[in-house]
Amino acid sequence: MSGALALCVALIAAQWLWRVAREARLGFVPGSAWWAVPGVVCLPLAAILDVPALFGVGAALLLLAEFWPLAYRRPRSRPDPAWPAVGAVLSLVAVFGVLRRGALGPEAVGAGPQPILLTLLLGLSVASAAGLVAALRFPKVATRPALGFQARWNRTLTPDWPELNVTLSERGAHLRNVSRTPLRLAGWSPAGMNAWYRVRDEQGRVLAELAAGQVALLPVTPFDSGVRVWYGPVEGRRGARPREGQDAGNPQARLFRADWTPAAQAAQRVLN
Repeated sequence: MSGALALCVALIAAQWLWRVAREARLGFVPGSAWWAVPGVVCLPLAAILDVPALFGVGAALLLLAEFWPLAYRRPRSRPDPAWPAVGAVLSLVAVFGVLRRGALGPEAVGAGPQPILLTLLLGLSVASAAGLVAALRFPKVATRPALGFQARWNRTLTPDWPELNVTLSERGAHLRNVSRTPLRLAGWSPAGMNAWYRVRDEQGRVLAELAAGQVALLPVTPFDSGVRVWYGPVEGRRGARPREGQDAGNPQARLFRADWTPAAQAAQRVLN
């Protein structure tokens, strides 16, 4: 294997680890992106085994890891760094053992499968490093009291810049978090109604928080003319005193308003 190929494989592995770290910072871990590990392994094996087809297989796996749907998914809990750390330590110890055995002399190396074993161990090291990076870079989730029904009646705040966005479809109103931070959800109500509903995702599960870029579904009817959503920031300002009438454990609730012409009255809609 040439030095240029080894350098390219190392750069590809480093770029993938950087991508894993960036996605982990946003709260995502590799899903189908794990195909990148065998893809990286196949590239040097194509030169070691003199099988050019393996290079195409490795390139295809790398493309799948990058562009396949749900390449990075949101886990239900924070990743545990224990097993990736164990895998990284064991793989590195095995790599040093193989290299030390090869340094003893040509009689210790022979024509056996030592380069293949070394390549597989390096692939295991890359996978363990990815798991460790995802666990260490994953945002810490603290236990926070949930916003409740009381937020419906307390004083609310409307931010200067919108943190939520709504898009209408045949299924209802799709609520998206357009801010850069997660938002705690209290509830929502159609405009002009004294109602209270929990915010749910598109699969019907109740959402206590809406991550950055995540979408929730508000099942409005064709006769509804808008929605009101009560929410709050994930964390309040440290050291800030609560305002009058505000719970010390809950920051002041925020209110999102969105209004439109009901679909049932589309014939009377006027654009200006």
